[in-house]
Amino acid sequence: MHIGLTGGVGSGKSTVAELLRERGAVVIDSDVLAREVVEPGTPGLAAVVEAFGDGVLAADGSLDRAELGRRVFVDEGFRRRLQDILHPLIRARSAEIAAEAPAGALVVHDIPLLVETGQADRFETVLVVDVPVETQVERMVRDRGWSREEAEARVRAQAGRDERLAVATHVLDNAGTRDDLRERVTEVVDQLVSAGD
Repeated sequence: MHIGLTGGVGSGKSTVAELLRERGAVVIDSDVLAREVVEPGTPGLAAVVEAFGDGVLAADGSLDRAELGRRVFVDEGFRRRLQDILHPLIRARSAEIAAEAPAGALVVHDIPLLVETGQADRFETVLVVDVPVETQVERMVRDRGWSREEAEARVRAQAGRDERLAVATHVLDNAGTRDDLRERVTEVVDQLVSAGD
């Protein structure tokens, strides 16, 4: 069974992915793949440099993600151009990993921009990790050291909460404790396993 997992920045999607791994799911993390496809020497990095210039490279020749982020999160055109480069590469790598998963496994595609990239229809089930926007902002300020303005800009750059909830098969409310979240993840996994039997 192929499952899409998404949630806004600061929602706790990575925690859900970790809990799903604990339950035996194969989790394919698009953020990890996004870094992999732009490692030094890859066609992905060459395409990013061609599109955005040498200023997005660190001194060691790797991608300066902070610099690239500063550019793309303030300019919609830049963000789209970056997505046009990265998303096909990420999807291809994701498909390779999914093909290697054991038969019968829950294969979870952890995709932060699942809604923005119109991928909800690719999955039998979509899990959406949900928290209020103010909680997202507070977590980014507290946990990532971002300014409130940076955090709010990141939230605005993504699909709105209502847009994500509209594609959800299951909503994982993460406004409570980790134990509350674990209980909800367990409940959903049990339902998915039962449905797959």
